[in-house]
Amino acid sequence: MNGFLIFLAVAVALAAAVLLPPLRRMVLTGPIFGLYRKMLPAMSQTEKEALEAGTVWWEGELFSGKPAWDRLLAYPRPQLTAAEQFFLDNECEALCAMTSDWDTTQIHHDLSPEVWAYVKEKGFLGMIIPKRYGGLEFSAIAHSAVVQKLSTRCSAAAVSVMVPNSLGPAELLLHYGTEEQKEYYLPRLAKGLEIPAFALTSPQAGSDAAAIPDLGIVCKGQWQGREVIGMRVTWDKRYITLGPICTILGLAFRLQDPEHLLGEVDDLGITCALVPSDHPGVNIGRRHFPLNAVFQNGPNSGKDVFMPLDWIIGGPAMAGQGWRMLMECLAAGRSISLPSSNTGMSKLAVRATGAYARLRSQFKTAIGKFEGIEDPLARMGGNTYMMDAARTMTAGAVDLGEKPSVASAIVKYHVTERTRQVVNDAMDILGGKGICLGPNNFMGRAYQQVPVAITVEGANILTRSLIIFGQGAIRCHPYVLKEMQAAREPDAEKGLPDFDRAFAGHLWFIWSRGFRAWSMGLTGSHFGPAPVGVAPETRRYYQQLTRFSAAFAFLSDVSMLVMGGDLKRKEKLSARLGDILSLMYLCSATLKRYEAEGRQAGDAPLMHWAIWDAMFKMQNAFEGVISNYPNRVIAALLHWYIFPLGRPYVVPSDKLGHEVARTLIEPSATRDRLTAGMYVPCREDDAVGVVELALEATVAAEPVEARIRAAVKDGKVGAGDTAGARNAAPGSAAYMTMATHAFEAGVITAEEHALLQRRIQLRDRAIAVDDFPQDFSVEQATTPPLPEPLRKVA
Repeated sequence: MNGFLIFLAVAVALAAAVLLPPLRRMVLTGPIFGLYRKMLPAMSQTEKEALEAGTVWWEGELFSGKPAWDRLLAYPRPQLTAAEQFFLDNECEALCAMTSDWDTTQIHHDLSPEVWAYVKEKGFLGMIIPKRYGGLEFSAIAHSAVVQKLSTRCSAAAVSVMVPNSLGPAELLLHYGTEEQKEYYLPRLAKGLEIPAFALTSPQAGSDAAAIPDLGIVCKGQWQGREVIGMRVTWDKRYITLGPICTILGLAFRLQDPEHLLGEVDDLGITCALVPSDHPGVNIGRRHFPLNAVFQNGPNSGKDVFMPLDWIIGGPAMAGQGWRMLMECLAAGRSISLPSSNTGMSKLAVRATGAYARLRSQFKTAIGKFEGIEDPLARMGGNTYMMDAARTMTAGAVDLGEKPSVASAIVKYHVTERTRQVVNDAMDILGGKGICLGPNNFMGRAYQQVPVAITVEGANILTRSLIIFGQGAIRCHPYVLKEMQAAREPDAEKGLPDFDRAFAGHLWFIWSRGFRAWSMGLTGSHFGPAPVGVAPETRRYYQQLTRFSAAFAFLSDVSMLVMGGDLKRKEKLSARLGDILSLMYLCSATLKRYEAEGRQAGDAPLMHWAIWDAMFKMQNAFEGVISNYPNRVIAALLHWYIFPLGRPYVVPSDKLGHEVARTLIEPSATRDRLTAGMYVPCREDDAVGVVELALEATVAAEPVEARIRAAVKDGKVGAGDTAGARNAAPGSAAYMTMATHAFEAGVITAEEHALLQRRIQLRDRAIAVDDFPQDFSVEQATTPPLPEPLRKVA
């Protein structure tokens, strides 16, 4: 009895210490607060601005351990306006028809003068600029759709349009420019009278962009015949897209005021200015040549170039505010540009390569029907479905007013990495057709240029290992940022109550998410929540994602508690934690797409494959963190907590992969939805167009060919070498002889005989590769002639 009373007294005391804020602050959070303030490393202004830039969107729900799925499904599906759709169907379609990767890379080494004139005239460079300044004022989803379509045709066109509408002068002017700057520059940018470029990267500062050495010194100098306070700027930049042809250069540099002409601060910080490229002292360098891509890109520099303070974006008042400006604008631009261009590239690969796999035969069988080819086709289809879902959902978030900094890093990394996989798979399927460059190669330039997207706007290694979880753990966690802000409050007495509330909430959060993860793991998440009214075939996915969300929240908190600041240096662990968050985001986008598009039965295999693949990889990421945990006792406990009944997911089944591959090799509404928004020319003289036409003819001809083979087997077609005809490959002389005998025997009609001829003609055009003279003269590139039997009947 005495023991029970002692236990009860201790329990009451502990409860009081936890539940009563004054007592809790005295015995628990107060001492922790003091220790935390001493341990918390100092944060530079640039780090603070980068951390606080943008907004937290759906990724915050995933970090909560209890995602509000109804909220996700309630977000409106992004829709184009009538004007945006018209532009996409007309101006954008016309631009695609005017150019191609082959023309730009081998003939013009740039967009042709005619294409540049069209781009400027039709407002492609001013999609994000409001109509009051002469721009198109397109939504983020329209901006994304235009970039996506252009990327299915010509990388130079896509990048030349994409960059002025992303992070650059127009975006910065819209948010921070003075009215005078807006009134002057925005109409000129919208009409293409000015070509913008933005110079950030330096030889000594690539991924660590905040460390740029480029320097501006506030000083007095002559400007337009009078002495004014200005800046003398020295810089050396490289990798600047549109730099070689720009007329207005957005320039980032560190501004210092040693003479205190502007105030008492010596180092004002990173500053952004607009500098005319013809200004004395500006050196617009030559061109880079990034993996045979011919979009304009190159270095520029200047030494002690004097410029007035009015050239600072936002005027003198915004001196030193450049890093904040860049970080706040980066989230929106990164959410659109590369996810859109790479999704477009993947759609091109899926549609054209899938068609090629149906019309290209080996061993008398379409190669797309071999299991060895089905495997990469399934990856291509499932990945593209998920990528397009993420592209659309994230662009929609921007249209809702969000600047999702963590989500933008997720889609940048994972869409470009999946595109690399899709393009590699396409090249494996195409074989010799893919490696021989020429007008008939629709994939070679994409294969060459994939690393460009991997590298720019935050190199993928950096993004995965440092940014996604590193920024997400602070921004998306419901309590960590609040604790940090309270600890950095100069007045400790004021900071303690805020820290106390956040820390108490954090303790409950850790316990509740840990119990939730364990209990859902123990029950297989069968009793977990799922939104009302979703498709029955997706209900289990919502339950499993809720389980993984709780497990991720618990694992993240335990990792931050056990490793503290060392977690930032454990980049491999941080990368795997980022993978978990990213894959939950991609699965969320995929499920939302499936619901928003009406639960199309034909799309279900694509959705299932994408989810199973992502869940399996997510499971592996959990294992990767736990298996490499520095404390093996805690690792064993975490494994028991998260996987009490073992691993629930395996790789997508071969049967499911077969269903996905089948959708890629035949015309269907599913195939059209999967590749919606791409440019599909229907011309025999186009590399993609002829493959598309050949696929249609191949599918139409297959029943006729089957009837001929049956007739030969039954002896109804008896003329000629029947055994040889029976084994003839489509397109051979024996095959055409067999077809002619079938026509003469009345087995097929004249129209069907013509269809077979047409099918062979288109197929041979589609599988043809280019050859060149010894000097590789582009003008003399040829394709092989039509086969002799076909020429006789043509």
